[in-house]
Amino acid sequence: MKVLVAVKRVVDYNVKIRVKSDGSGVDNAGVKMSMNPFDEIAVEEAVRLKEHGKVAEIVAVSCGVAACGETLRTAMAIGADRAVLVETEAELQPLAVAKLLKAVVEKEGVQLVIMGKQAIDDDANQTGQMLAALLGWSQATFASKVEIDDTQAKVTREVDGGLETIAVKLPAVITTDLRLNEPRYVTLPNIMKAKKKPLDTLKPEELGVDVSPRLKTLKVAEPPKRGAGVKVPDVATLVARLKTEAKVI
Repeated sequence: MKVLVAVKRVVDYNVKIRVKSDGSGVDNAGVKMSMNPFDEIAVEEAVRLKEHGKVAEIVAVSCGVAACGETLRTAMAIGADRAVLVETEAELQPLAVAKLLKAVVEKEGVQLVIMGKQAIDDDANQTGQMLAALLGWSQATFASKVEIDDTQAKVTREVDGGLETIAVKLPAVITTDLRLNEPRYVTLPNIMKAKKKPLDTLKPEELGVDVSPRLKTLKVAEPPKRGAGVKVPDVATLVARLKTEAKVI
């Protein structure tokens, strides 16, 4: 079985986000970038499936600027066999990414797609579902446990009421949640090996996909600063202020 794992280059989760002065977006200048944490979990899960003999080849795919190649090298250092970069300078929105991934899936002939449930930059949580719909494949989202056999995937997923276990027929799209696994530490020897693994570059035009944005961002603003707390002498005063000032009870 061949597996495709989608990875995205995002601002590192440890970095404090800065909004541009004109409110047009997030300032990425000089900011540390890394692989989206949910996608890192997806790569780890694909590698574990390969180690258990369920997967023959892992293809990592990223869509975006040329620097996304660094993210793909990280995926190969974790254990992906090769990578494909769909290079474009355009602003990529979830639907465009889903269409690009669909084209790569069909070109590569994969039977399973594993990807993070969402990216930590836009928090859209849309691409996996859109990809499954475009392909006409089964989907299992928010996976916290995955078991694969020849014809189906048994997935335990996190829902509001707890855990839900479903079985979906292959081919399928699976999106990963945080508790699925803990990604392994990338060692220096594996980083060096990743430099020799094949990384192919494609353009959206070669895949026949129009990536023009459908949505327009009007303004990006930082959340309002939190006000200072207030001490109250007793519970009665607290309840009174919650009723009259905060108006939450």
